[in-house]
Amino acid sequence: MKGSSPPLDCRLRSNYALWKSKNATAIEKILLKNILKASEKMTLYFHFTGGIDDMSILKVKQLKKYYGSEENLTKALDGLDLSIEKGEFVAIVGASGSGKSTLLNMIGGLDVPTSGKVVIGNKEIEKMKPDELTVFRRKNIGFIFQNYNLIPVLNVLENITLPIELDGRAPDKKFVKEIIEMLGLKEKVYKMPSQLSGGQQRVAVARALASKPEIILADEPTGNLDSETSEEVLELLQKTSRHYNQTIVMITHDPHIAARADRMIKIGDGKIIA
Repeated sequence: MKGSSPPLDCRLRSNYALWKSKNATAIEKILLKNILKASEKMTLYFHFTGGIDDMSILKVKQLKKYYGSEENLTKALDGLDLSIEKGEFVAIVGASGSGKSTLLNMIGGLDVPTSGKVVIGNKEIEKMKPDELTVFRRKNIGFIFQNYNLIPVLNVLENITLPIELDGRAPDKKFVKEIIEMLGLKEKVYKMPSQLSGGQQRVAVARALASKPEIILADEPTGNLDSETSEEVLELLQKTSRHYNQTIVMITHDPHIAARADRMIKIGDGKIIA
């Protein structure tokens, strides 16, 4: 999330296709690669993947999560495939028990699949050791939980920067200030969570953004809210996605809420059904 980048236009896609083809000569490949590298529209992609291979920031391949055995076998995820591009705001919708929460946990590295792959950027997270995964998760995945999980003894600013500091890094003060101003928290940075009168969702969004993650995962972010506050949260997510070209994956049971995303994916019995 180091800048802003729209999807590739037709001309760039044509150059990309030619660069990948077997018909291009060695000199053509060098020239085309330089054209692609020079394009501002490729800046984010090169930052996150280190080369030209695929435009997806997240890939889930034949993902399975089974519990129990034989007649008691539960297939929470059953060979699920999914691809999400940089900057997409995607809603995963399904009824209770459909597998959506399990999928979010797999993408976030909070649970281990029975089989299959979860690829973020160019990293297969299911292959990582626990300590390696913890560090990767802190740096690359932002979470917005249903109850926001703010630390009550820390003020707004401290809550926002805590995950970065836990990783042993110094917060990007300029960027944090920009987020705070965009989310309307400028006058509240030294307030405690209990003093926010319903504004905790803004702090949760700011905290998720502050570490400049590749992906933000939102777990039923409107689940415990009234209609007015739910609308505010959805507007914040839309604004965040557009302003920072931020990839967001949100799960919800409500199709009306899911419709606010750029793309809606329906899941049932551990599989994508629409």
